[in-house]
Amino acid sequence: MKNSATAAIAGAAMAIPGVDALASGNSGPADKTPADGIAYRLKYNKDGKIKILQFTDTHYIEGDERSERALRNVIQMLDTEKPDFVIHTGDIVFGKPAEASARHILQPLVDRKIPFAVAMGNHDSDYDLTRTEMFKVLRSIPGNVNTIDDDGISGCSNDIITLSGKNGVDRIFYLFDSGNRDEIAGVKGWSYVKQDQIAWYKKHSRKFTEANGGKPVPALAFFHIPVPEYKEAIRDTSRVMMGNIGEEPGAPKFNSGLYLAMREMGDVQGIVTGHDHNSDYVMLWQKFFLIYGRFSGCDTVYNDLKPNGARVFEFSEGDEGFRTWVRLYGGKVEQDLYLYPEMKNLTSPRP
Repeated sequence: MKNSATAAIAGAAMAIPGVDALASGNSGPADKTPADGIAYRLKYNKDGKIKILQFTDTHYIEGDERSERALRNVIQMLDTEKPDFVIHTGDIVFGKPAEASARHILQPLVDRKIPFAVAMGNHDSDYDLTRTEMFKVLRSIPGNVNTIDDDGISGCSNDIITLSGKNGVDRIFYLFDSGNRDEIAGVKGWSYVKQDQIAWYKKHSRKFTEANGGKPVPALAFFHIPVPEYKEAIRDTSRVMMGNIGEEPGAPKFNSGLYLAMREMGDVQGIVTGHDHNSDYVMLWQKFFLIYGRFSGCDTVYNDLKPNGARVFEFSEGDEGFRTWVRLYGGKVEQDLYLYPEMKNLTSPRP
């Protein structure tokens, strides 16, 4: 998002590995979307845990020395946290040549043989490649697990990743392409997850719930542009949060109903986005988590929240809650939280 000229402000804390890397059918990008719609199947390690690292807004430009800070950050985050899986929530690149830029900033994942998926950002199709062309490049990078966009719905990076333990699937990660920009009835603004994408999510959510004996399977949703509820929540005095608020959420002007759909389905516990470089908070609002990643980029774009870093998630088998923290470049950890259903504030003791 464009800088709002608001400086990064520390938000008060109000009351507030291992993967079975190549599960069956997941040896690489498929030529068509799998029949069950699942892009990748993660498994817990022998200790019953798994770590997922989120990069966002790397804004890399090949050949631009200002980009080197982003590359150093990616390398340090991977070597410090040693994640089992990576999700990049978009704005991978910020200029031409887009293909070379994407390949360079993601090469550290290839070198370390870490599987990854992307949820494309608004800037990823702003330069010398169309959105479809850029997605094809991303899918061709070794380790990428996104499926081909052949399912007839809007966008290029709508995917489902499952996490399974001894008793089958016990967590789901939904990835959405939140688009670029839109103009509706003469009103210009950020794009949003479309109705056909919401229908796609609800269809699969129902299937997982039915297969789980009628109980929704805990899930998180990852995409780039935050939903309008981020704006509503930040003004609601009942919300509790931890982290940095550095700018107004760069949400769409129109609400497509994604948040409502998730609440109706009862499976998604929280939304994880990027887009707004000066914010990295976790907010508890309406018994739901609105989460920002930590800016992972460099000086090709505005960034008042320094140093850069990444957000990390850790999941334990049989636990409907999860840990998340921010790892900063240089090693410091912030916002080390355990989040779980029905918690009343971000400092509630672990049940």
